[in-house]
Amino acid sequence: MKKILTGKIIEHVEIASDVFKLQIQVDFEDVKAGQFVNIYLDDKSMLLPRPISICMADKDSITIVYRIAGKGTTELSTYAVGTVIRVSTPLGNGYFIDGTALGGKTETYADRKVAVVGGGIGVPPMVLLAKKLKEKGALVTAVVGFQAEPFLIEELKLYCEKIYVATDNGSVGFHGNAVQLIQKEAIEADEFFSCGPKVMLKALSKLCTEKAIPCQVSLEERMGCGYGACVGCTCKIKVQTENGVEIQQKGVCKHGPVFFGEEVAWDE
Repeated sequence: MKKILTGKIIEHVEIASDVFKLQIQVDFEDVKAGQFVNIYLDDKSMLLPRPISICMADKDSITIVYRIAGKGTTELSTYAVGTVIRVSTPLGNGYFIDGTALGGKTETYADRKVAVVGGGIGVPPMVLLAKKLKEKGALVTAVVGFQAEPFLIEELKLYCEKIYVATDNGSVGFHGNAVQLIQKEAIEADEFFSCGPKVMLKALSKLCTEKAIPCQVSLEERMGCGYGACVGCTCKIKVQTENGVEIQQKGVCKHGPVFFGEEVAWDE
């Protein structure tokens, strides 16, 4: 059952230009990599909560990373350590790594090569995912892309065998995007996991489909309620029916945000 809990901010720091790491002391029973939370602001003129992906979690706290992108996140950036804040329990389905691996082809990730691919503010959920995959015995490679200033690299180093960095302006690492870097370095993996801009997810999904490699993508759509009630964050998904494959509208918050890349009707 989804609930709104009260937590307390125990860390709030700017880790890159207009990018903040916020740690909230709150008791969650279980958090899956790829899930998100709704953050409820004090300003009552902003009726809708802010959905933000979970970067890290332990028994009594979660860490989220967000970029200032409007009025809501601007207000959030002013909240000091010690501020009481309302936060939902984890929402969404997260990445599919429990019980199956490689798109259901095997039961374990032990000694399997996997790659987590993040673009911009899609990098934060890759940290918790890399941790969970390493705990399952996987050999994790991270490929991360930024406009200019990288962040969370040290956190990823804790769980990844190797990290590749790309920047749009070429200031750090490879000059280009994460998918171009994968192609340039011929990075191979038994399964890819990703979160970031839609154009990046589409390109990675196409690349993996051509090579018959499982690829999970976390879609970033503008959300309203976060529970599936408002139907404000739908995407087009291929669904197998008795009449063949049909394109159906699915709520990203309720049925996602994670889907297999081959499920998504990218061009519809």
